[in-house]
Amino acid sequence: MPDSDRDSIFGRIRESLATASQQAPYPEYEDEVATAKRRFRDGDTLWETFATNFSAVNGRPMTELAEVIDFLKSEGATVGYCDPTLEESIGRVCQENAFEIHCHFERERFDDYQFGITRASAAIAETGTLVLTDSDTSDRLGALTPWIHIAVLPESRLVSSVAQAIAGFGRESNIIWATGPSKTADVEGILIEGVHGPGEQICLKTAGLQ
Repeated sequence: MPDSDRDSIFGRIRESLATASQQAPYPEYEDEVATAKRRFRDGDTLWETFATNFSAVNGRPMTELAEVIDFLKSEGATVGYCDPTLEESIGRVCQENAFEIHCHFERERFDDYQFGITRASAAIAETGTLVLTDSDTSDRLGALTPWIHIAVLPESRLVSSVAQAIAGFGRESNIIWATGPSKTADVEGILIEGVHGPGEQICLKTAGLQ
């Protein structure tokens, strides 16, 4: 390839990258219009609403680390990745229960990790959806490649609607929405879980994180 063609191609790539960094504003809409009110029951808290809708898509809402540990033991999952910021609060307790915990995700060993523990950026009550961003997720593969993913959710990050979640995105460049375990369906409508990501999705609510 002539140098002039190469320079032209790389010049166009640089221009495209510069344009991509200029995030377009979100369209304006009324939150009430974009909220599924039928997904809320009178008297339920945000967590209760989220837990109901999360369970409906085969997610597992939990409020105690002991629940997570019991589930991992029942699944025979003994080796996992843990976000380094959660090492003292969660990783240490897992180690005390005879789990092998790694706080650095080694990509060449992705098959060795039976579960991953990372932080969730938000949870949407109306849809039972977890929001994972690169700002809060220590390693994206640690959240997506193990069969079991435990998303640790600060209670303060529960939001009621999709519209509220979008309003809090800021300038995040990569956002994952996890509405229960990974799933797909073929033309006959047979639902299969755990195809493109975790087959078990846990949300552990905690009041100790922000």
